[in-house]
Amino acid sequence: MKDEQQVLNQLQETFETQFQSSGEAFYFSPGRVNLIGEHIDYNGGYVFPCAITMGTYGLVKLREDRTIRCYSMNLSDAGVIEFSLDDLSYQASHNWVNYVKGVITYFNEITDQSVDRGFDLVVWGNIPNGAGLSSSASLELLIGVMLNDLFNQTVDRLDLVRIGQRVENDYLGLQTGIMDQFAIGMGEAEAALYLNVNTLDYGRVPAEFGDYIILIMNTNKRRELTSSKYNQRRQECEQALQELQQAVPIENLCDLSWDEWSNYSSLIKDPVIRSRARHAISENERTQQAKMALTQRDLATFGQLLNHSHQSLRDDYDVTGPELDAMVEAAWAQPAVLGARMTGAGMGGCAIALVDHHYLAETIEKIESAYYQATGLHGDYYTAQVGDGTKKVCQNNERGS
Repeated sequence: MKDEQQVLNQLQETFETQFQSSGEAFYFSPGRVNLIGEHIDYNGGYVFPCAITMGTYGLVKLREDRTIRCYSMNLSDAGVIEFSLDDLSYQASHNWVNYVKGVITYFNEITDQSVDRGFDLVVWGNIPNGAGLSSSASLELLIGVMLNDLFNQTVDRLDLVRIGQRVENDYLGLQTGIMDQFAIGMGEAEAALYLNVNTLDYGRVPAEFGDYIILIMNTNKRRELTSSKYNQRRQECEQALQELQQAVPIENLCDLSWDEWSNYSSLIKDPVIRSRARHAISENERTQQAKMALTQRDLATFGQLLNHSHQSLRDDYDVTGPELDAMVEAAWAQPAVLGARMTGAGMGGCAIALVDHHYLAETIEKIESAYYQATGLHGDYYTAQVGDGTKKVCQNNERGS
């Protein structure tokens, strides 16, 4: 992986080629993984995400007019996309730059139109497309933090997180939650976020893995959890909740403890609906146990909880699919792996494993061999550490040679 200085040098070279001047301020915004706590955010449960050291970099320079010019090194075929601050409306032809326009729109709403000058921007990211590591939220927070700095504003970080979600929900019409933006905006190195997305109550938990590192395993099976399937899972959980509420005064499935579940599960007659609720309630329990395990630096227990999470997502929630199952099962078979599970929406995308870094190369080789034999697909493998949230890295005059 390139270090920050290499990235800055390449961004600067591209900036000079595209805009015939030098960029002035350099920013980084991470991707995220959810360590555990999958498909329970809409059931009142806790999620346990962290920012990672892969993400999106941006180099920017203010202009004297109201023109904004954007260039992505990842999407070079699109060339420079230009627009004016006088027209921030969505345009399909503006592709990824609509995220920039959306952030400016809502930033201006809460800062009395503070974005009153244009800028030139070059971005580059090392988050794989379609992997489910949240490249869109990474870009949203990159722009929000950049605007806060460039225009000398003091917008609270949580408000920048909310702006990112508004871009998804209101500007682009995508029904997504706030976990991605929260993890990316609020992340800290070697800390995971124990977060209730309904209340935004959260705490930071040490995520210090010692000899172990997070291996991100991309199945290269594009995610196929369509909105209809997602909506179906939500409806099934709502049905389970309604049936439980006949006897139990709860507002969310995850208000029920695992011990209480054994007393009331028979209230749900349909076995499929019962299995959906069982996942939500057991996953919330696992997330609480994972918080305790990391706090106590009990990595063996944490790894087992990852395994149990995947099994529940496979057997009770039915959102893994053959590719993710093959990838995770290949990881489980390796002695250097403490635990592995799918991460994200499922039905493709990525899994994570906790791997002893001393045996990383041979472990990846064995996982890849088993995965290819099972699916005919090749995976991609990335290592990441738990990193900081979105931040300014330096000004141009602060960078090294």
